[in-house]
Amino acid sequence: MNLYGVKRLGLCLLAAGVIAASGCGPIHFAVGVSPGDQKLKSTAVSRDGHWFSDQIAVIDISGVIINAPKPGLIQSGENPVSALHEKLQEAADDRRVKAVVLRLNTPGGGVTASDVMYRDILRFREDSGKPVVALMMDVTASGGYYVACAADQIVTYPTSVVGSIGVIVQTISVKPALAKIGIQTEALTSGKNKDAGSPFSTLTDDHREVLQGLVDDYYSRFVALVREARPDIPEDRFADLTDGRVVSGEQAATLGLADRVGDIYDAGELAAQLAGIKHADLIVYHRRLEYVGSPYARGPNTPTTAGSAPGTQINLMQLNLTGSLPGFDTPVGVYYLWRPDLP
Repeated sequence: MNLYGVKRLGLCLLAAGVIAASGCGPIHFAVGVSPGDQKLKSTAVSRDGHWFSDQIAVIDISGVIINAPKPGLIQSGENPVSALHEKLQEAADDRRVKAVVLRLNTPGGGVTASDVMYRDILRFREDSGKPVVALMMDVTASGGYYVACAADQIVTYPTSVVGSIGVIVQTISVKPALAKIGIQTEALTSGKNKDAGSPFSTLTDDHREVLQGLVDDYYSRFVALVREARPDIPEDRFADLTDGRVVSGEQAATLGLADRVGDIYDAGELAAQLAGIKHADLIVYHRRLEYVGSPYARGPNTPTTAGSAPGTQINLMQLNLTGSLPGFDTPVGVYYLWRPDLP
């Protein structure tokens, strides 16, 4: 095959990969797009029918919450923490935007990333005076629920998976397996707890005490935040609802984890009421060439692991050889994350 044939084959394979990854959705190719072209734009996805209506911005938080760009097919995706900050700033600066619907479909993520988002939303509410309504989609668990607690009110679909309030440190040890094949490892540390949780060491009682203290600290913070944000949760049910379990959206509304059951339009109406307006268009902020044909066009997908079926995730700290557990792409760290498929 000559050089021309090789290049043609390469382009065909690239096109096939993009089509396979994109399914049947709209496909756009952009060549030579400069960073300036990526400034956020707004598009109305549901019009109220009145001239010069006010606007309610729908802002999505989907997938694992990390303070890093998400992996993509050809290039890295957006940093979800940075994207939220940018969109909230747009909503704050736009005089026509009177409120925000925060659409959540996330199993949670990094402890600090979740807290940054939570604080950004609180700051937006305080500085702009514009109300925020959280709308829980397929999954709003752990760090996702942490973020939802920053909203004025929470609306949930009846079929949502809600909760997983808690923290877990997931460790793995390969030392016994390595010993069976004649491989020995030894770490030189500055202190007895420096290698706590290392896959090459055995978890000692001291290690467990250190890691348990970390878990307890983050858990206390999470629980206090939920208690403050959701005062209507019955006292006799609070301990049960914060033990790491998940409930349906219908149960969440009944038990006080959410204010009501509804959909995107109900959330928009509630946001309008809180803002003191009668008529409002729903708008979505997006990058150039992104498809936004309806309120659902940019609706968050069910969180997935790379190359696998939709998955759900549990609060953990990953400690392993490659920086990620099988099928899990997030960096090593401490997580408010729901993932029951991990051991």
